[in-house]
Amino acid sequence: QVQLVESGGGLVQPGGSLRLSCVASGTIFEIYAMRWYRQTPGKQREMVAYITRGGDTDYTDSVKGRFTISRDNAKNSVYLQMNSLKPEDTSVYYCHANVRVHSSDQVANIFWGQGTQVTVSS
Repeated sequence: QVQLVESGGGLVQPGGSLRLSCVASGTIFEIYAMRWYRQTPGKQREMVAYITRGGDTDYTDSVKGRFTISRDNAKNSVYLQMNSLKPEDTSVYYCHANVRVHSSDQVANIFWGQGTQVTVSS
């Protein structure tokens, strides 16, 4: 049906930057809200950033002023620009999307990517 594929993770030093990308493919009529989550072992998955189809955004407090979420509706893509990275940002980052698969669907379905590892360490 719908696949979300993240990319852009890696190892970066504290204070550095990374840009995550997520592309949705498959049968897609329309993508509504898109989100980035992160999860570290032993902790609950945390929503990091959120963007509506129209571009309204919201962030968890710990990343405000450092992370920027954006999207390209024509490319079914969402991005997360991460600046001034800290060791506590180390986590697996997941893309999440609310997708209306068919025009006849009454509700949107939720899809997740497989995750991409971000490690912030000197």
